[in-house]
Amino acid sequence: MTLEVLVIVLIIGAIAGWLAGLIVKGVGFGLIGNIIVGIVGAFIANWLLPYIGVFVGGGIIASIINATIGAVILLVIIGLVKRA
Repeated sequence: MTLEVLVIVLIIGAIAGWLAGLIVKGVGFGLIGNIIVGIVGAFIANWLLPYIGVFVGGGIIASIINATIGAVILLVIIGLVKRA
């Protein structure tokens, strides 16, 4: 993984985590936590969405949308576990 790829992954993760924090109120983790949630969310979405037949597309915007969907799923699961 080159430095450019790492920076792009961090930026996409930060945007996706921030958007997911706005969508799912009360479960945000700050900047670093949101970046991690966004990156993990991207992995979740890349694994889950093809199984259910959802294809967002290609490019940066599609990557952000994909990662945001996964991050929202992750935040909902984390919120359910925290309340239990």
